[in-house]
Amino acid sequence: MKKNLALALLLCCMVSVGCTGQNPGQETEVVLETTAGEIRLKLYDDTPGHRDNFIRNVREGLYTGVTFHRVIRNFMIQTGDPATRPEGFPPHIDEQGDTITERIPAEIVWPKHYNVRGVLAAARDGDEENPQRMSDKYQFYIVTGKVHSDDELDNLETAREQRDAEVLFLKKQQENKKKLDALRAARDRDGVSNLLEKLQDQARWEVSENPPITYPKELRRAYKMHGGAPWLDNEYTVFGEVVEGMKAVEAIQKIKTNAQEVPLKEVRIVKAYVVE
Repeated sequence: MKKNLALALLLCCMVSVGCTGQNPGQETEVVLETTAGEIRLKLYDDTPGHRDNFIRNVREGLYTGVTFHRVIRNFMIQTGDPATRPEGFPPHIDEQGDTITERIPAEIVWPKHYNVRGVLAAARDGDEENPQRMSDKYQFYIVTGKVHSDDELDNLETAREQRDAEVLFLKKQQENKKKLDALRAARDRDGVSNLLEKLQDQARWEVSENPPITYPKELRRAYKMHGGAPWLDNEYTVFGEVVEGMKAVEAIQKIKTNAQEVPLKEVRIVKAYVVE
């Protein structure tokens, strides 16, 4: 009887408490004690890979001592690079002696999570070297941003659609390289022109059928009232938000920087911990 009771209690605990030690429905919170003040973050449960990675970094002490190494006023503050700690952080090297860029899979939950003021998101390398938009394993940013009008949001939608259509057009040219080369070898200028025009029309139509980004009313209202960085939407993983401490975030973003966007006055995370 006692053995069965113990097993039942164990099963209850497994059901009621997740791997992060939090109760179901109670999102994990992390506190960053910085030299500019305290910032309290809530991590979303629908981006579990980023949540668990962030918690692991915090518990391993990788954020203790890191600096806010990139700051852009009316945009964001970025930190999390373990190499900026006083003791540094040795890079991981592959067999060829090259530094390994450590990434985790993207978890872009659009349009539920977007880059409104106060959100927490993962930094990453650009699309050219990181087409899957995987996140940096360590670095993250907090959005400050600025307010945007409907016209500005309309322009962002149009620009994103044009950019994606151009990218798809280039991809289609690569896929049809043999045909294009054959037409060029035959000096069939009309044939080349017609095929390129056809591919471009296809790219524009495909993107217009599934536009990369459109701003619903509630998002437009948020960007017009609170501000943010909407040009990052649907391209970076947003995995949490500031619940306390935006004054500290504001203080950091107002620090003067050099031409490389590095603060002239050093700001560090003194301590980071998970709220138990």
